[in-house]
Amino acid sequence: MTSIISSFVRAIPVSLLMFVLLPIGAQADARVNLTVEGTNGPHTFQIEVMQSAEDRARGLMFRRALDADAGMLFDFRTDGIARMWMKNTYIPLDMLFIRSDGIITNVAHDTVPHSTAVIASDGPVRYVLEINAGLAKKLGIKKGNRVSLPKDP
Repeated sequence: MTSIISSFVRAIPVSLLMFVLLPIGAQADARVNLTVEGTNGPHTFQIEVMQSAEDRARGLMFRRALDADAGMLFDFRTDGIARMWMKNTYIPLDMLFIRSDGIITNVAHDTVPHSTAVIASDGPVRYVLEINAGLAKKLGIKKGNRVSLPKDP
């Protein structure tokens, strides 16, 4: 009986770890295409969409890499001033602030990893797209460009 109980107790942390990591793996697989018009033409990214407050709060924190054509779209579900930061984020990013109609209001270039400085939109936006730092300049993405948003992110 004691060996059964001790086996059960040893299995709890493994089961708990699998339960905790399951949502992370599921989230990473949920990617959709999003196209951004730049001066160098359209560019399509494979993005993860963060819709819940919990997902938006976590964002790209603690990740060490982001694929070249990957990104993360924060959907705030309503227009307002978006305020972001880089706390616990290891990857330097470009942040594209996007209105509900898909127009970019401003771009924050080369954000600083781990910074708690607030990075805000220049006006009301519904979305923020995070991509690898330097890509916005390389692709000619700037204020006024259009983003073809997923139908129902």
